Amino acid sequence: MSNLEVIPAKIAAYLLQIEAVALRPKQPFTWTSGLKSPIYCDNRLTMSYPEVRDYIAESFAAIIRSQFPETEAISGTATAGIPHAAWVAEKLNLPMSYVRDKAKGHGKENQIEGLIKPGQKVIVIEDLISTGGSSIKAAQAVAQAGAQPLAVLAIFSYQLNKATQAFAEAGIHVQSLSNYEALMDVALEKGTIEQGDVQALKAWREDPSTYGV
Repeated sequence: MSNLEVIPAKIAAYLLQIEAVALRPKQPFTWTSGLKSPIYCDNRLTMSYPEVRDYIAESFAAIIRSQFPETEAISGTATAGIPHAAWVAEKLNLPMSYVRDKAKGHGKENQIEGLIKPGQKVIVIEDLISTGGSSIKAAQAVAQAGAQPLAVLAIFSYQLNKATQAFAEAGIHVQSLSNYEALMDVALEKGTIEQGDVQALKAWREDPSTYGV
């Protein structure tokens, strides 16, 4: 097994360990949208754990070296993707920028802070992929600046069908270090969830709108 192949399980274990991700199938969380969910994810917590954040940065860097060696710049999504983009850019000795969710209403009215050059090949770093909307907008902003977004790379993905479809329709490659399935496998192995919870957890990923209804 290569180093890249162990990343999903190791990241999942780290996220569970520091409680950046919690699984609660019997008492679902309620998202701000009102959606009921058995999973809660706050990857901002990874910043507070040097060992975890360094492994995340090195994992991103390893994927970029292996799969996107032509990368010329790193861009983070505001706000949670910014620190990780900075650490990855440092490891790869590449320029770094970040993308706001919308252009500023004052000054130069920038949406992208930092320098992105026309034609530059850019990797966008994100902390979490849910429906994919904000990540796709960030990649499109990079394209509108005249650069070429090679991919959106995220720490974790819920693996929702809606996101998969949205990225495909936008023609943007997306990849995550870890994901919902890897998390369930690790959580089951560690006893965080029970075998009887697995089907309900899978059902949520397939159709989140009906979970807990």
